[in-house]
Amino acid sequence: MKYHIILSSNSPRRKELLAGLDLDFEVRVVKGVSESYPPGLPVMEIAEYIAAEKAEAYKQELGGGNLVITADTVVILGDDVLGKPKTLDDARRMLRMLSGKTHQVVTGVCLTSEDKQKRFSVVTDVTFKELTDGEIDYYVDRYKPLDKAGAYGIQEWIGYVGVTSISGSYFNVMGLPVQRIYDEITKF
Repeated sequence: MKYHIILSSNSPRRKELLAGLDLDFEVRVVKGVSESYPPGLPVMEIAEYIAAEKAEAYKQELGGGNLVITADTVVILGDDVLGKPKTLDDARRMLRMLSGKTHQVVTGVCLTSEDKQKRFSVVTDVTFKELTDGEIDYYVDRYKPLDKAGAYGIQEWIGYVGVTSISGSYFNVMGLPVQRIYDEITKF
């Protein structure tokens, strides 16, 4: 590997997933990076836009053969974009919205070095069964949905009992499409 890889994420899931590629990397996080996007941006472009915006905060890190990986994940249900819930009640609301429906999980990724940048998005379709209020309350009360887009982690209890089908990358739903990242890094 000709680059020193920097993962710009505090997410324990992203760290675990990138480590699974057996690549050496370090984690560096710039505080206060905005995760906002312009109104009217097509919903399927939001995650990639935010990942590219995050990359801008790392310009000073790009010398010396560094390759910075930034990412953002959103859950899309129709025209609604579900980011991270602000409260536990907001998490319950999101899970009720997803109950019995198919939604898309979109992770935008930006690979940035001193002289080039590669942006891409990966989309996975996820279908939930009809969730009962008891199942939603159980999950929200026992797990940590506030740090997860769409208020759920597929690798947690709610994924075990609620997800009836998935089309696309499972790891993308966890927050990092590692197979695509590996392909892009090897071509970078």
